[in-house]
Amino acid sequence: MEKQNLPPFIPFLASALILAAMGLAGLFLLFNLTLPTLGPRWLFFFLTTITASGLSLPVIYFFHWRFPSPTPVTAGIIVRQAIWVGLYFDLLAWFQMGRFLTLPLGFALAAGLGAIEFAIRLAERSRFVAGENE
Repeated sequence: MEKQNLPPFIPFLASALILAAMGLAGLFLLFNLTLPTLGPRWLFFFLTTITASGLSLPVIYFFHWRFPSPTPVTAGIIVRQAIWVGLYFDLLAWFQMGRFLTLPLGFALAAGLGAIEFAIRLAERSRFVAGENE
């Protein structure tokens, strides 16, 4: 089995470290220096997205390295999937703030976001490229 060509890992690691450090530092300052009003609440969601995306970036890269797909994976796909993880954690926090989050809802959100990503990857795979099969 031939290994798929992935983008180099070092830019992903650097981006992940920067995003995670900025997000965690921002969340630390947000929790310790602000009151829970409207502005800091939206800042919380922004920083949560940055933190979760930064922490998931190397994990997603590793999954693509360990379980290669028949279609090539670009850097944009890996970053998009990391942003989906950040959005998922934002949705979990949003529903938990309203005391609405349950385990089935968490699984349903994950399944819904996974289905959207599957549909996007399916559309990318089925694009016609002239001269590809010649």
